[in-house]
Amino acid sequence: MSDTSTDTPALPGDALREGIVEELRASLGEQLLDTHLMPQRDLWVRVAPEAWVAAADALKSHGFDYFCFLSAIDWMPSPYGKGEDDPSEPPAEPDPDAGAIKQGYAGGESRFQMLARLTDTRRHVGVTLKADVPETMVMPTWIRVFAGANWHERETHEMFGIVFDGHPDLRNLYLPGEFEGYPLRKDFPLLSRMVKPWPGIVDVEPMPAVEGAEPEAEAEAEVPS
Repeated sequence: MSDTSTDTPALPGDALREGIVEELRASLGEQLLDTHLMPQRDLWVRVAPEAWVAAADALKSHGFDYFCFLSAIDWMPSPYGKGEDDPSEPPAEPDPDAGAIKQGYAGGESRFQMLARLTDTRRHVGVTLKADVPETMVMPTWIRVFAGANWHERETHEMFGIVFDGHPDLRNLYLPGEFEGYPLRKDFPLLSRMVKPWPGIVDVEPMPAVEGAEPEAEAEAEVPS
């Protein structure tokens, strides 16, 4: 897959981020799949899953010394829609694009993607690194490169079901060990919201009536902002 970058013309001073892309390309070759550069603002880079650790190594060797976070994202639109929020509302009109998966900046080909943020504190520049998660739902661990990835990977495993090969301890951080399912997947049913809507939707107290106001105005006053 060929590398593509933003069509936005580079602005003065963006040689920094363009240079970072070239450094990564020199280190990763064709495993650097896509980039999105917002001039003087930010940079997204997508790499092949098998280059996930190599990309972390490369960025660290080029001065990215601060590990910010690591997580995943499920790009599948929720199959439940807004019915979870208020079951009394009529169902929304079908959206022909509701099932389409759009992976955001720097593209992608999978439902699940890894996301990590690294910063070069000397040059005050950050990079968001992305990689498609394969159907096996297995990715290599970053612990060897950034020890701080340990708990981030545990949380990602717990919430999305991604296994990190080489991680020494993928115990849950928040949920009981016997908990079934992965709460941050879009197809995980939030049954409590189906049984009873959020209190903020059904328990809103009306606004006090305005003395001397017309009935229509009083009705409008009862609508929460």
